[in-house]
Amino acid sequence: MSRRLIMLRHGQTEYNAARRMQGQLDTVLSAAGVEQARTAAQQLKGAGITRIVSSDLTRARHTAEIVAAALGVDVTEDPRLRETHLGQWQGLTHEEVDNAHRGARAHWRNNPSWAPPGGESRLEVARRARPVVDELIASYPQWQDNAVLLVAHGGTISALTSNLLGFGEGQYPLLKGLENVATSRVRALPRYTEGGDPDYDPADPAQVAWYLDAWNQGVSE
Repeated sequence: MSRRLIMLRHGQTEYNAARRMQGQLDTVLSAAGVEQARTAAQQLKGAGITRIVSSDLTRARHTAEIVAAALGVDVTEDPRLRETHLGQWQGLTHEEVDNAHRGARAHWRNNPSWAPPGGESRLEVARRARPVVDELIASYPQWQDNAVLLVAHGGTISALTSNLLGFGEGQYPLLKGLENVATSRVRALPRYTEGGDPDYDPADPAQVAWYLDAWNQGVSE
């Protein structure tokens, strides 16, 4: 008995192409991003996806709708899957942030408890996104031996993956940046207890353990 969770980053936006920081700005897919989403949709056929939950930001929602149309699965939105709020950095290019705050982006990447001015840390993002998964464990029994697809954002997927795997703060930076329409794939199995647990409840998030299947995996791999 296992539950597979596939987390798909949205397709490319013009901000991505220009190395501009989006955060929670509501940007849209570029033409290239639409094509990426269409390719992802075809390559996710046969993955056993029975439910799709998307961030409500347009770039993720559009990606999810393209995938959903190909799979014949409805999409629900959840704002808790939004990208990290980047505060004063939102809308700036990487170069502009580096020129104004030398070394700050590197510090941010390597310290998950640190947030850009006016923004969120990765630990805060993980805490708001994790309940989406726990609630599905508790309320969606059809997940057993199937897959749920979350369509979200690179920072959110990285933070959520780290949280599900039980990483300590020092381990969060081990996951490198997620490419457009690449995935994080994890699997929930009954949590090990010595001698087994006769009272195991598959709807109790505390009684499952998460394991990494793949990180930064292209949908075709």
